[in-house]
Amino acid sequence: MKKALFSPIILAFLVLVMLVVMPNQWIEKMIPKSRISQAATELNPFMFQGKYVQQKMLEDNQYLPIYGSSELARLDRFHPANYFKETGADFTPFLIGRGGTESLIHFLNFSEHTGQLQGKKIVFVISPQWFQPKGTDESHFVPNYSSLQGYDLAFNNKIDPQLKKKAMERLLKFSPVQNDPFLSVMYKAEITNNTWTKRECALVRPMAFVYRELLIKKDLYYSLAGGVPRKRDISPKVRHKTWDELAVQADHFGERRSTNNRFFVSNNQYMKIQKLVPSLKDNKVGASYGESPEYHDFQLVLDLLKESGAEPLFISIPVNGKWYDYTGFPKEGRTAYYERIKKQIESEGFQIADFSTHEYDPYFMKDTIHIGWKGWVYADKVIKDFYEGKKIETEVVLAR
Repeated sequence: MKKALFSPIILAFLVLVMLVVMPNQWIEKMIPKSRISQAATELNPFMFQGKYVQQKMLEDNQYLPIYGSSELARLDRFHPANYFKETGADFTPFLIGRGGTESLIHFLNFSEHTGQLQGKKIVFVISPQWFQPKGTDESHFVPNYSSLQGYDLAFNNKIDPQLKKKAMERLLKFSPVQNDPFLSVMYKAEITNNTWTKRECALVRPMAFVYRELLIKKDLYYSLAGGVPRKRDISPKVRHKTWDELAVQADHFGERRSTNNRFFVSNNQYMKIQKLVPSLKDNKVGASYGESPEYHDFQLVLDLLKESGAEPLFISIPVNGKWYDYTGFPKEGRTAYYERIKKQIESEGFQIADFSTHEYDPYFMKDTIHIGWKGWVYADKVIKDFYEGKKIETEVVLAR
C-alpha cells in the first residue's frame, strides 16, 4: 500500500528534477522552428513576458515588431497582421502587447533585448488612456509584469546606469517588485549608497542568479508548449485596392456593424455598455490626459530606444470624439495630450504618425477607445511607408 502511494510521488519528483537539470540547449532544439511564426498573432502573455520567442523574432529580418496594448487583439481584415498577410507583404507583423501593457511594461521588455534593437525598425502604438492622472496602477501592472524581465534588468550592465536607476526607483513602487525578497534588495542597492543594503545585495545576488536561471528555463518550456491561435479575419477583398478604396471599404464594413448607436461603436461593444450609457453622460467633466506620471514612464522607453539605436515609428491613436463629448471629457484635456506626446517623441528625433485629427471620423475607432476598421487602413499605410523608408508626414493623407 505504501509502495503504491509513494511511487507516483517519487516518479513526479524525478520528472521534476529531470526538467530542471535538462540543459537549456536541449530544450531549445525541441522548440519547433514554426513557433515564431505561430506566435506572431497569438498575443500570448507567456511569449512577451519571456524572452526566447522575441529574441528569435528580432534575429529574423522577416518580422516587423508592433508593440501596443489591447488594440492589437482587434484582428479584423484591416488589421496590419491580416492586411499584410493577405496582400503578400515583404514582412510579417509580430504583435506584442495586451490590455494594460503600458510604458513600464514595454520598458522592461525592451531592456531584455537592447543588444538586438540596433538599427531595428519597430512600430509602437500609443493610447491616450495610458495617461491617467495617477499613471498606471496595480491592476494594469501586475498581470503584465514579468519576473524574468525584472531579474534580467537587475543583472543587465549594458543599460546606462542613470536610466537603470530611474527605472528601478519607479518599479519599486509596485507590489511584484516590492514583495520580491531578492529583487527588491537588488534594486534598492542600485539606487542607494546605504552600506547595509549593499551588503545584503551581495548575499542575495547568488540566490537571485539561480532563481533567474530557473525563470529562463521556465520560459523555454512555455515556448516549447506554444500558445493558442487567435481567430482572424483574412479576406481577399483587401487585395489590389488603393488606400482610398480600402478606406471606403472600411467605411461600409464599419457602418454595417455599428447600427445600434450614434457613437460609431460596433454593435457588440455597445451592447456591453448600453445599460450604463445614461449614467456615463458628463461623468468626465474636467478630466484631462495632459498631466500624468505616465509621461515620465514613457520617457524611460524613449531613452532606452535611443540608447539602443532602434528605429521606431510611433502611432498616436485618437479617442472617439463623439463618445468623449458625451461623457463631458473636455476637448482641451485631449488636445493637451496629443500635443505633449507629439512634442515628447519628436524631441528625441523619432517619427510619429499623429491621428489626432480623426477623433470624429466615422469608423476610425471600433469602440470608445480602440482603433478600428478605417483607423487600421491609415495605420497600414504609415506602416508600409515606414517599412519602405519613406518619411512619415505630420498629417497622414491616404494616397491613391
